[in-house]
Parts: sequence; structure tokens; C-alpha cells
Amino acid sequence: MIRMAVLQHVEFEGPAAIADWAAARGVLVRVCHIGRNGILPSIYDFDMLTVMGGPMSANDQAQLDWLGPEIALVREAIAAEKTVFGVCLGAQMIAKAMGVRVYPGSAKEIGWFPVERTGEHPLFDGLPDSFTPLHWHGETFDLPHGAKLLAKSKITVNQAFAVGQRVLGLQFHMEATEDSVRMLVKTAAREIGCGNYEQQPGIILANLGQCARLRPLLETVLDRLTGFATRSA
Repeated sequence: MIRMAVLQHVEFEGPAAIADWAAARGVLVRVCHIGRNGILPSIYDFDMLTVMGGPMSANDQAQLDWLGPEIALVREAIAAEKTVFGVCLGAQMIAKAMGVRVYPGSAKEIGWFPVERTGEHPLFDGLPDSFTPLHWHGETFDLPHGAKLLAKSKITVNQAFAVGQRVLGLQFHMEATEDSVRMLVKTAAREIGCGNYEQQPGIILANLGQCARLRPLLETVLDRLTGFATRSA
């Protein structure tokens, strides 16, 4: 049985459809509410580390005393060849743990915007050439050394990357469910401005049907990342 530790930073950005995928496959999930209590799991407590999003920056180590140790845990998990999956802030933390910059993007990207696949990789092979996930970020990152770029959007070059077969970072939210999007909009709508790539709450909520389209893509990617695709073949 795979043991997955989920690092959750805020109440309104939980594992969402990742938890549904795990439940369907008998994955043992432990959610660690880092932003609430700062308690991290031991490297020996999990086979897979999933790092969720949040409104903070991966550069906020001086303001958040748990952030430096969390990035160190991500680095340790990668070195130990654990499966590591990062979403939004989580992808930025993987980049930071691997020694590259995290910095403000050219503009905020909030809402449903398409991403395009950039090349072949076993984790993304067979996915549509373009699909539309939820975005909610103002920062981006350099591509880590040895990483393969998997997807880009119109204003964000590094939208998804893989390091080998066990490390995956997604700047976007492929795990979005109708409930998780509603919660994000309810709690974080104040972050939305008037930029060209900032959709207003009504538009975001009017496109909740995208969540059902993302679900099979997420399941395919996670099955491949964890080896379930091979076991069921």
C-alpha cells in the first residue's frame, strides 16, 4: 500500500480530486496541516509526498518558520527517490528545493486558461495537446536542472515539469473539483484584479464543468507517477 503525505498550507487548498484518486486506489493518506501547526512528517512516514498550494511565496522563509524545513523535506524526499507531486505553490517549492529561482511572473494568471503540451514524456503522453485547467498564481520559477518541461501557457512558460519518473510539478490546478473551486473563490477572490489573465469570480464559477474534464487527466497522470498504470496493465 502506498502511503501519501499531503502538505496543506491553508484550509481552502486541500487535495480535492487527489484525495478521490487515492481513495479509489487504496492509497493511505495523511494530511499534514503545515500552515496550522507547522508539523512535518518524517521522511520515513511516506512513499509519496504531495505539496499543495497557498497564497504565500516559496521565498517567505523569513516570515514563515515552517517553510524552510518544508522545502528541506521536499529536497530530502527527491534525494531519497520518493514520489513527489507539487501543485501551484508546491511546484514552486520543488523548484526552490532543487536550487532554482522562484519570482514574480509577468502577470497574475487566475481562472480557466489553456495550457499546451510542450513535448513527449511518459507522464503526459496521450494527454490532449491542449487542455484547460484552473490557474491561481502570481509567481513562476526557473526550470530545475535535469527537468523536462511538459506544458506552457500564453504568459507562463513553465507550467508543468517532470524530473525523471517520480517528481512532477504542476503550476496549475489539475486537481480542481467544483467544491474546491467554490471554496477558493469564496476565500481568495480578493486576490483577483483587472489584468488580462484574471477572470472574475462569476466567470470562474460559470466554468465549473471544466473540473469533470480534468478528472481523467489527473487520474492518468497520477497512475503513471505512482506506478498504478503499470500494475493495472
